[in-house]
Amino acid sequence: MSWPVAPGLPRTRILRQRWLDLTFVHWAFAPADVAYFFPPGTRPDTFEGRTYVGLVPFRMIDTGLPHGPSVPYFGSFLETNIRLYSVDETGRRGVVFLSLDANRLAVVATARTVFGLPYRWARMCHERHESHHTYASTVRQSGVQALVGVEMGERLQAGPLEDFLTARWGLHVHRAGRTWYLPNEHPPWILHAASLTALDVDGLLRSVGLVPPDRPPDHVAFSAGVPAEFGVPLRL
Repeated sequence: MSWPVAPGLPRTRILRQRWLDLTFVHWAFAPADVAYFFPPGTRPDTFEGRTYVGLVPFRMIDTGLPHGPSVPYFGSFLETNIRLYSVDETGRRGVVFLSLDANRLAVVATARTVFGLPYRWARMCHERHESHHTYASTVRQSGVQALVGVEMGERLQAGPLEDFLTARWGLHVHRAGRTWYLPNEHPPWILHAASLTALDVDGLLRSVGLVPPDRPPDHVAFSAGVPAEFGVPLRL
């Protein structure tokens, strides 16, 4: 079970960010269909027997060290990630990223080198017109394109599924022959119902080895965002 309130980080923090204008697009999958993506010591986390693939476009701002000013220019960028839902042998729940597309080359290079995360450099844009948001991206190396349009609706009363999909207090990553857990904390999400006005992401899903579902997403939500902090990586 995922809890909507963060369990709290150890005293040492290494990074802070603000995540803004997030759209959460999710499809249910059979756990066996994605199990081979998971690093050693982790497995697909499930909700009522199913696991999920998430596509999350958003804005990142104010990235920096725990104290002091944020990093100018490079600390604010656009990102779209594709993620799975993981649980490790100690019961810690998190996410496993299959891709993280961002429009700052320095961010891509640093995150790949320091954390081993599968960042990719992309051309990206985000537009907002009142309650409507549009996210577009093109991965520079492959030319893979994606488009997501969403209309934000009324405040959503989060239930067990929303907590499972959004209250993930860390990420699992395989780096240097080991699996690591990078914990984070942030305030509880304030979610809104959302309806898709555009969705062209089949190429993006295929680019990470997924077979695009032949049906609309099973869950869509929107959040204005939260501030977040990260703790020291923990080795499994």
